[in-house]
Amino acid sequence: MTGSTRVNPGQRTTGSIEQIMKQQLLWMLLLRIIFYTLLAGIILIMSDQRFDVITIPANLLTLIILAVFLLTIGSAVYLIRITGDHWEYRRFGFLQTLIDVLFASLIVYFSGASYSIFTSVFFFPIIASGLLIPIKGGLIGAAASTILYAAILLLEYLGILPDYLTHNGMLEASDLYNSVNHFATKGLTFFLAAVISAMFGSRLKRTTEALTSTQHDFDRISFLYKQIFDNITTGIVTIDGSGIITSANNATTDITGLKIAEMVGRSLESTFPDIDLREDSPRKACDFKRPDNQKIRIGYAHAALKSSYQGGQAEQQMAPETDITIFTLKDIGEIERLEAQMRQAEKLAAIGMMSAGIAHDFRNPLAAISGSAQLLAQDFSGRADEPNHHYELTKIILRESDRLAKTITDFLKFARPDTVDRDWFLLHPCVVEILQVCRADQKWPQSCVIDLQIDPLYRLWADEKQIFTVISHFINNAVAFCPPGEEHIVISAGKRELPDNARMSSISVSDNGIGIEPEQMKQIFEPFFTTRPDGTGLGLAIVRQIVEAHNGTIIVDRSENGGACFRLLMPDPEENDEADG
Repeated sequence: MTGSTRVNPGQRTTGSIEQIMKQQLLWMLLLRIIFYTLLAGIILIMSDQRFDVITIPANLLTLIILAVFLLTIGSAVYLIRITGDHWEYRRFGFLQTLIDVLFASLIVYFSGASYSIFTSVFFFPIIASGLLIPIKGGLIGAAASTILYAAILLLEYLGILPDYLTHNGMLEASDLYNSVNHFATKGLTFFLAAVISAMFGSRLKRTTEALTSTQHDFDRISFLYKQIFDNITTGIVTIDGSGIITSANNATTDITGLKIAEMVGRSLESTFPDIDLREDSPRKACDFKRPDNQKIRIGYAHAALKSSYQGGQAEQQMAPETDITIFTLKDIGEIERLEAQMRQAEKLAAIGMMSAGIAHDFRNPLAAISGSAQLLAQDFSGRADEPNHHYELTKIILRESDRLAKTITDFLKFARPDTVDRDWFLLHPCVVEILQVCRADQKWPQSCVIDLQIDPLYRLWADEKQIFTVISHFINNAVAFCPPGEEHIVISAGKRELPDNARMSSISVSDNGIGIEPEQMKQIFEPFFTTRPDGTGLGLAIVRQIVEAHNGTIIVDRSENGGACFRLLMPDPEENDEADG
């Protein structure tokens, strides 16, 4: 299967009949050599005086056999070199028939004419031409044999014979009646042989044409099967009853990285060690390590091939010599990734459905709790005679209520993101306002140093409100992981040109904190993943939603100060079509 040669079935049919006829003519030339070699041996044996027959002298026989060999070799060379059509091969066959009749006539003439025991030599060209060229070939051979035999009888009647036949009295005087009798008998026999050979030749021709047509259909089906087998995108591997791989298609090589020659002849267990064909699970999958050390996820299925034939009225099962199992494989890494995204989308959809209920069920009671706690705090703060711990407990209620309200707000932002409303705005005043809000928070460290590296005239095409949220999350995360008392945050922005000459707007926030572990680079943007004790795991998930809505990208790297660097890249409307939105 894997070692088969691709053959164009259309080209195969065009030259098949001519090739078959060419091979048959070559076989005829070979049989001529064999036939006349054996005939020469028989003549030499019968030259012994113990045989009372007329034979050809050795020197004359040698000349005839030499002529046969030379003419046959020349004809074979010419036949091999020609690449003509069907009619040219037929003309060549007719010519060889006449040559064989001529050689047969010489043998008969020099071995006694009508008294020759080698008259049956005429049947060789008659039968051969009748089989090769049905009807016409046999009739031409019979007609030529009859005419030349008549010429031999005429020469015999006129007394024109070789000297060794007349001087030694080997032949008796021939009369007209005997000559006519020989002519009629032999001529009838020759044409009868031509008719019989024509019958067999016609049947042979029909069988050859049917075989050629069947072979053409087989080649066409094989070619089509080979095309399908090699171009299908699913990997297909067949194994025999011993578990040895017998074939594989090109898709298998694309998936596994293994060449077909490296798989065929090896056991399935050694090639795919984690594939278990004994499993009955409808969905089978395993890990596979490619030769380039890349790990992929393979999904596979298998089935046993059964052979059957239609016998009589019922279908009977054939017992194959070996059990064949075929299994298909596919790289399902991308499929599993899409399934994970679908599950994530379903999860987010469920969150969105719950958000309205959460807002209704939690916000109103939480507002009542917070308002009541504020009144209690005012009441307890004005009573000097009451214990101070009541006031502290009330402050805890207020603090946790505010934290819970913020969590609900983030939750609702994530579940129901706002639509993007792009416009040009100055980034520097926006960041200054963000820092004012941050510094107003009681938890903001007074020792934090902000290095703002943004041109006051630098403008950005985006939703200012949502960019406010993104940068706020970046700054708050940076402060949370900076060393206490030594907080240093750098905020910069500018244009950036990518390798494909596209211009992007770049905003980066870097710190001098502990940085982010490589294995956490992708996890930090997942919902509810957090490494902060007081975090909700929704801040960076909200950031990713906003950035993706702006067709932007977030790059997480290590900053020059040793901490983390979050870089936001968004398309520049001067170079991209996003400005139209």
